[in-house]
Amino acid sequence: MSRATLRACLVSTAIIGIAGVAFADDDVGTLTPEVAARVYAAKPNYSPYAGRNFPTRPFFGDTHLHTAASFDAGAFGARLTPRDAYRFARGEEIMASSGQPAKLSRPLDFLVVADHSDNMGMFPDLYAGKPEVIADPQARTWYDMIKSGKGGEAALQIIMGFSSGTLPASMIYGPDTRPYKNAWQDTVKAAEEYNDPGRFTAFIGYEWTSNTGGNNLHRNVIFRDNGDRADQVVPYTTMKPLGSDNPRDLWRWMQAYEDKTGGSVLAIAHNGNLSNGIMFPMIESFTGKPLDKTYVDERARWEPLYEVTQTKGDGETHPTLSPNDEFANFERWDFGNLDASVAKTPDMLQFEYARSALRNGLKLESELGTNPYKFGMIGSTDAHTGLAAVEEDNFFGKTTPQEPSPERLTATFVDNPKTKIKVMDWQVSASGYAAVWATDNTREALWDAMQRKETYATTGSRMTVRFFGGWDFDPADADNRNPGAIGYAKGVPMGGDLKAAPTGKVPTFLVAALKDPIGANLDRYQVVKGWLDEKGETHEQIYDVAWSGDRKPGSDRKVPSVGSTVDIENATWKNTIGASELIAVWKDPDFDPKQKAFYYGRVIEIPTPRWTAYDAKRYGVKPLPGTQMTVTERAYTSPIWYTP
Repeated sequence: MSRATLRACLVSTAIIGIAGVAFADDDVGTLTPEVAARVYAAKPNYSPYAGRNFPTRPFFGDTHLHTAASFDAGAFGARLTPRDAYRFARGEEIMASSGQPAKLSRPLDFLVVADHSDNMGMFPDLYAGKPEVIADPQARTWYDMIKSGKGGEAALQIIMGFSSGTLPASMIYGPDTRPYKNAWQDTVKAAEEYNDPGRFTAFIGYEWTSNTGGNNLHRNVIFRDNGDRADQVVPYTTMKPLGSDNPRDLWRWMQAYEDKTGGSVLAIAHNGNLSNGIMFPMIESFTGKPLDKTYVDERARWEPLYEVTQTKGDGETHPTLSPNDEFANFERWDFGNLDASVAKTPDMLQFEYARSALRNGLKLESELGTNPYKFGMIGSTDAHTGLAAVEEDNFFGKTTPQEPSPERLTATFVDNPKTKIKVMDWQVSASGYAAVWATDNTREALWDAMQRKETYATTGSRMTVRFFGGWDFDPADADNRNPGAIGYAKGVPMGGDLKAAPTGKVPTFLVAALKDPIGANLDRYQVVKGWLDEKGETHEQIYDVAWSGDRKPGSDRKVPSVGSTVDIENATWKNTIGASELIAVWKDPDFDPKQKAFYYGRVIEIPTPRWTAYDAKRYGVKPLPGTQMTVTERAYTSPIWYTP
C-alpha cells in the first residue's frame, strides 16, 4: 500500500480527526508502534489486549534437575549431560540412561540444570576412565565395578565415601582444581548454547549441597545473568577450607558474586522434609541460639522462593500440623533425614513444612522486624536422571534405577536396619513443576518474576492459576473473562503485599483457575489463611471459595468430596465430574485489621490415576499392599501478606 493510499484510508475512516494527531508523510508510510500510539492515544483502545504491560501467561519449568555431572546421579547410572537435559526439556525425544526413548507430552518453557556444587564433574571423569582419576587403586576398583555391571554397588560405596570424607584424593574435585573449573565452565557453556530468548530459557545454576549429619539444607542457586558473568566464579561448595555448610556463608558468597560482577543471583530452599527440623529454624542449628536480626534479614534478601513439592514428597503441610485439613495427607515423606541415619520425630515437623514456616515467619517478623520465611511457592523435580519428566503417565523416576521398569513397583529405595527407615520406590512422587507469571520467556523476565514471588507450584499438572488480593474486588469481577487485567488494576498478584486496611475495608481476593488442557478437571479452589493473634500465637484456616457442581458446604463450612471416576485396573479416568475452570471473588469473613496474616491459594484436581496405576497396567505387575494408586494433583500459589 502506498503512503497516499494509506493516508486516504485513515482520513476516510476519520481516524486522524478522532485522534487529533498531525503527522508527516513519512510517519504514515511506516506506521511504527510509536506513531500508532500517537494516533490512538486520544481514544480508548478497541482491543482489550493492546497496551498490556503485565504477565499474561504462566511459564512452566524445572529449577532443580541433575545430570551425570552430579556425582550421586552419575554414580547411580545417569549418563545424560546438561545438553541432553535441555534438549529433552525443550521437547526433543532422547534416549534415557536406562536405554528407552523418552519425550515430554509438551515442551517446558525453562530449565535450570542444578548439578551438585560438591565434586561437580568427578563422576563423568571416573566413568571415562581418565588416567589421573583411576590411578588410585580404590578408584580403579570402582571403575572396574561400573564397567562390569556392578554400578549400583559401586555407587553406594562412592556416595558413602564422599559423605564420610574417605574418597581417594584423585576423586576429590575441589572448587580450586582445574577439573572442577572445567566442569563448571562446561555447565555454563551448555546453558549458553541452549538459551533461546523468547522460546526456551536455559538458566545457569547449581545446587549448594549442605548435608551435615544427613540433614538436608540444600539450596538451588539461580543466576539472572549470562555466561560472561557466571563464568567469573565457581559454585560455592561445602568443601572446607574454601566452602561451608552454613547457609549464612552461602549468602555471603552470593553478595560477593554480585559485588564482583554486578550480576544477580537468588537461592531456592530445597524441599524441607528431609532436613529433620532445621530447614525453617527458630533456633539456629549451627549456633544453638535464637535467630538474630542478621539471619532474618539475609534469608529474606536471598531466598525469595521455596520448593514446596518434588519427587521426595510434598512439603505444604502435614496431618500432625494441620489436623483439620482433609487434603493434608498428601505424598508424605516423613521418614527421617536424607541419609536415613536419624528417624523423624513429631517435634521436627513444624520446622520443615511451608505452612508452619509461613506462620512462624509472622512471629519472627514481630520479634525481629523482618520475616525470613516470606517466600513464594514453586515445585520442581529434583530428578537425578537428566529428565524433567513428572507427569503421572510419563514418570521417569528420581534416579536411573527408578526409571520405568516392571521392578520399580516392588523395589526398595532406602532401607536402613539401624533406624528402621524403609522407603519403597512406589513412595517416590511424580512431582513437580514451577509456574512463573512473567512478561516473556527470557532469563531476565523469569528471574525477575521469581524475585517478586509471582509464582506457583504444581505437582506436575499444568493448570493456570491466578490469585489477586485487594480491598475493592466485587462479585461482578468474577464475570470478567480477563481476570488478569482487573486483578492488576484493582489489587496485587500472588507474592504481593497488602498494607494497612482502609477504614471499614475487608480484604477481597479474585481467584481463578483453568484446568490443564490435557489434564483433569478441577475439584475446588481453596484459600489458606494464617494469622498472628494479639497473644503472639499463630492460627490457620482453610476456606473453600470456588468449586465444581452444585455441592453445598456443610455446617463446618467444608464442601463435600467431589467423588472419583478413576478406574485403577485400567489406569483411566473420566472428566465427567469437576469443572474446566473456577473463578470467584472471596471476602475474608474473619478479618481483624490489627492482625498480621497471609493468604495463599490451593487448587485441587479431581482424582486421577497415580504413576503406580499406570505402571501396574503397562507391566502387568501386582502392586504391594498399601501402594497408593490415585492422586489428587494440586497447585499452591505464592502467598499475599497483610501487614497492619
